[in-house]
Amino acid sequence: MNWEQLLSLKRQGDTSKRLRVEQDDTRLGFEVDYDRIIFSAAFRSLQDKTQVIPLSKTDFVHTRLTHSLEVSVVGRSLGRLVGKKIIEKYPHLKEVHGYHMNDFGAIVAAASLAHDIGNPPFGHSGEKAIGEYFSIGNGLKYKDQLTAKQWQDLIDFEGNANGFSVLTASRPGIEGGLRISYATLGAFMKYPKESLPKKPTQNIADKKYGFFQTDKSFFEEVAKDMGMIVNKTGDDIGFERHPLAYLVEAADDICYTIIDFEDGINLGLVSEDYALEYLIKLVKDNIGVAKYKTLTTKEDRISYLRALAIGTLINDAVNVFVENEEAILDGKFPFALTDKSKYKAQMDDIIKLSVDKIYQSREVVEKEIVGYQIIQTLLDKFITAFNNKYEGTASNYDKLLLKMLPEKHHLEKTNLYERLLHICHYVSLLTDGNALELFETINGRKNK
Repeated sequence: MNWEQLLSLKRQGDTSKRLRVEQDDTRLGFEVDYDRIIFSAAFRSLQDKTQVIPLSKTDFVHTRLTHSLEVSVVGRSLGRLVGKKIIEKYPHLKEVHGYHMNDFGAIVAAASLAHDIGNPPFGHSGEKAIGEYFSIGNGLKYKDQLTAKQWQDLIDFEGNANGFSVLTASRPGIEGGLRISYATLGAFMKYPKESLPKKPTQNIADKKYGFFQTDKSFFEEVAKDMGMIVNKTGDDIGFERHPLAYLVEAADDICYTIIDFEDGINLGLVSEDYALEYLIKLVKDNIGVAKYKTLTTKEDRISYLRALAIGTLINDAVNVFVENEEAILDGKFPFALTDKSKYKAQMDDIIKLSVDKIYQSREVVEKEIVGYQIIQTLLDKFITAFNNKYEGTASNYDKLLLKMLPEKHHLEKTNLYERLLHICHYVSLLTDGNALELFETINGRKNK
């Protein structure tokens, strides 16, 4: 892979190449990506989607929106720091093509902003609830009518693949979705493969999948246009990662490791004594003892250590990337950057404590159970109604139910797989609050 090709400003539908040297620096294409994402309805809905604590009304607990904004900030720093090194190593990128270090930051910031845009309500249990509706729930009856890969898309419903659809799928009058630049889409594509074969290797790029069968042709077009390395044979499609996808992943890893931990501390799920012990292991080389001693509240002490920890991990991730840049370009770096961090043991300790004290806390478990019931009920009702309408057997109840669908979801789908995926997509874009309200309406329990 080469950087000039990987930093493509091309957008879906373009018939000619967009050159960096011809860009207006006051309205750079990669920055347009960021703007389009932040003004999208799918991004706004993240304000009422679970990060860790489902349906939490606690002010300081992160939602998917605040998490995504913070990942974007960290991603921008990672991109700029790496970009500075890349421009120094390959000066022709600036001298001939006009790229700047901030371009790297803009690409990673935009992709990071969108990294959770396809995630269903109620956190990762939302993905599992959709998958299990098909694998062991009422949706199992559709299995024999689908191809193996279509079925795998549903039973392993994946927020990353759904996010690619959100960013790129066309609908009448809206061709190409948000029309994000190929470089930003490449950085977004953490798992550039289809759902089968499942985990064929230990390569981090094969851990999950990155697109549904409906989006396969455009995904392949983006990857090939940027010169991403093919790593699957026959009828299976898969590529080595776009290098900047490693930075998006690192930004997410850094934020959820440190900031989810901070939420747990502020909620009282992790004691301050524990927290200080774990965080200080990360920042012991950088902590300002005099400054730290002036902080009189738990919130200020934790905030100070959190900022230091994030800065420490950013610098470490940049070092790992730069040291392995040539292997990454050759498609020979099958790890996450944090896997090779000198702080991996400390991060693993924090994640283990978060799992024990936060992710498996009673409050989280109880509300994830509620989320399962809500999502599977909505899927069952809307899929039944949507299929009955297509088959001409819709009851009056089905017709009433379909009136609840937003106008943009009133599309004709003649293919069963596309109908099932269409309703999954609709449910996935609901906020936690929307999903709960719709569930209560359907069950006749909505408060008047």
